Amino acid sequence: MKDEIQEATDHGAAASPSDDPGAPRGAVERPALIIFDCDGVLIDSEPISLGRLTGGLNRIGLPIDVDRVRIRFAGMSMASIMAAVAREDGIVAPDGFLDALKAETLAAFDRELTAMPGIAEALAGLDVPFCVASSSDPVRLRHSLDLTGLWPLFHGQVFSASEVARGKPFPDLFLHAAARMGAAPESCLVIEDSVPGIRAARAAGMGVLGFTGGGHWAHDRTGADLLAAGAERVLRGHRDLAPLVAAA
Repeated sequence: MKDEIQEATDHGAAASPSDDPGAPRGAVERPALIIFDCDGVLIDSEPISLGRLTGGLNRIGLPIDVDRVRIRFAGMSMASIMAAVAREDGIVAPDGFLDALKAETLAAFDRELTAMPGIAEALAGLDVPFCVASSSDPVRLRHSLDLTGLWPLFHGQVFSASEVARGKPFPDLFLHAAARMGAAPESCLVIEDSVPGIRAARAAGMGVLGFTGGGHWAHDRTGADLLAAGAERVLRGHRDLAPLVAAA
């Protein structure tokens, strides 16, 4: 996976981290399109899904805790995750594993999932087009956005990694979303909460902001890892997004 991430990042040079991880990283130019990741950006799903993934991997013989799962796999599609587990850990998931894990995760979403605080207001305050580009499969993506009341706000402009050959950290998904929305990659701004997502946006030649408002970033709201991966700056909440774009 490290080689894959390096290959993807080589398509677009990542910025080096500043001495202050929370400091702005240059001006954010006014975008023609804002592309939102879903899990961990629009919805506070990562603590739920990472917990269920950890339990599932334990059951098939991988001794790993949730912190390590977050570091290794946050932001990646299930196909990419299981390919990495097979390649790096020598464990192949048994038949039915992914379907059972998906059902368990969606059931937990039904009980626990919430939208990120302030996201509906932030979307209402934007005066540029926006869409979703997520590593989640289409069923989970629609279910999550329906549960949290966010689906109607995107008017069907929602794109899944299942629509492209390679998931994050490769740029395919973001380039696909930009093409479908009729925007040049260099005019897009991505909002991402994961290192693979940041690297994918940079590889696509897009601007990218890190987001640490989710529960899985409680250990470091400054988002030092996101800045090191190439985020221009880090948002700790959605209340800062619309004013930032309006001022660009």
